[in-house]
Amino acid sequence: MTRTLAFVFATLFPLAAWAADGAAPADDDFIRPAGDSDLSEFLWTHRPIVVFADTPADPRFQEQIDMLLDGEEAMRDRDVIVFTDTDPSARSAVRSKLRPRGFQMVFVDKDGVVKLRKPSPWSVREIGRSIDKTPLRQREIRERREGG
Repeated sequence: MTRTLAFVFATLFPLAAWAADGAAPADDDFIRPAGDSDLSEFLWTHRPIVVFADTPADPRFQEQIDMLLDGEEAMRDRDVIVFTDTDPSARSAVRSKLRPRGFQMVFVDKDGVVKLRKPSPWSVREIGRSIDKTPLRQREIRERREGG
């Protein structure tokens, strides 16, 4: 419960500041609202994970966000950026494109292809394994080993 409250406060205060000064969230925000984001902005640079729910109070949504925050370093190492969408009535571009039903966690690779859809929360370890199996990630790992 404490982590959930911390997440709520950590999410609301930057959003309040953003609304007040009109500036966009910092580029290094690990978790950000989907809003008007277009996943094509992140082609070849990031691996978006989109967490959908019908309400931010959904326990599955809260559990998934907590797990992602706990494993932030491992996810950043894999160039993951997390988007949240908890308002079906807003009909965001991301929601229209991915068409979730209720809670859903979607992993999109750097090439823009949806690699994974899950109707329940997944641990960072499971997500990391799925990412590490993709050809793009395997090439990145090989290049790091070779020092290139």
